Amino acid sequence: MIVADGRSPITASWLKSLAALGFEVVLVSTYPCQPLEGLSEQHIFPVAFAGLGGSQSAHSKGTSGNNRLRPLVSRFRSIFMAGRYYFGPWQIKRSQPAFIKLIEEIKPDIIHALRIPYEGMLASCAPADIPLAVSVWGNDLTLHAKGSPWMKNITRQTLTRADVLMADASRDIRLGKLWGFDSQKMTLVVPGNGGLDLSLIPDREKRVLPFLAGIPGQRELVVNPRGFRPGSVRNDIFFYSMPLILQRNPNVHFVLPAMAGQAQAYRWVRSFHLEDRVRLLPVLPQDQLWNLFSQSAIFASISSHDGTPNSFLESAACGCFPVVGDIESLREWVVPGVNGFLVEPDRPQQVAEAILQALENTKLRDKAGSYNRRMIKERVSVEIVREKIRSIYQKMA
Repeated sequence: MIVADGRSPITASWLKSLAALGFEVVLVSTYPCQPLEGLSEQHIFPVAFAGLGGSQSAHSKGTSGNNRLRPLVSRFRSIFMAGRYYFGPWQIKRSQPAFIKLIEEIKPDIIHALRIPYEGMLASCAPADIPLAVSVWGNDLTLHAKGSPWMKNITRQTLTRADVLMADASRDIRLGKLWGFDSQKMTLVVPGNGGLDLSLIPDREKRVLPFLAGIPGQRELVVNPRGFRPGSVRNDIFFYSMPLILQRNPNVHFVLPAMAGQAQAYRWVRSFHLEDRVRLLPVLPQDQLWNLFSQSAIFASISSHDGTPNSFLESAACGCFPVVGDIESLREWVVPGVNGFLVEPDRPQQVAEAILQALENTKLRDKAGSYNRRMIKERVSVEIVREKIRSIYQKMA
């Protein structure tokens, strides 16, 4: 049984890996979502006001009756998130008896929650005789767990109950043990998407992408696909850096998937007079996002809380030069000046200087591209990751 956000491309990729490994999978989605292929069963089990969430998933549209409320949620996202920190754990506790009944009906051999809030919290009520794996997403422990006293308590309960801890960064395994996970139990560090199929990664030859229509062909593209993630990704700082970049290099265009429809993004564009230099896009399907990466010079993710973003791995495989927040999880991947730059996430001048330095040094970008493709092949290729997943599930069962 996989307990996850069924709209997420990360969930879809993980499920694809499980299908390739021959596992029979039941999905319990904590968000309303469309039916997915390759499952023996699929259940919708919304928790912690999930029906209101999620403008950042390509599969979220038309799955809930709360669409009229989502503009308000988007506008007041930080307030909504704070409310979830206080009321979400309470609703989880109210939902757990019904979840136990679902477990009794399905009788899974293994339960795996693909993140702690709020899927792992829900699954932590599973009977002790059913092995429970919990995955940590980038800011589960560095941000969300500290959101309220109730979030702290239920995070500790979840990690104490877990039999296996998975994460996309060694940092989160270390933090998980500090939060109550038994250091004698099994752990696994693998990408949250189940690995990258490198045969699908496009080359860097120029191609026509309809969503880039109107951008002059000679412009150098800086892509930031992280969407609107207050408290985690500092897109305010990224926007502050844009005029600084354009002062020295007016040949830059900024492309931001998952930002279309975000009121704050439009306010930033108007405030900094960037109307002809920024392209706000909706959430892109995986193949279109990878094609965008293959056409872009720089991948920017100015995060203050994060694990290993799958978009970071994907963009690196596509040859983008990464400029990312200087945080512990990303230090596991980026050697500054060799295969990317690490920047203080609250300093727009430093962000601008790193992006400009990378744009001005084609030789550095070429060497970094070769380094990153080799790194991705050795650490993230789907063949290697799937065997690790198979092994740990077999040990659990």
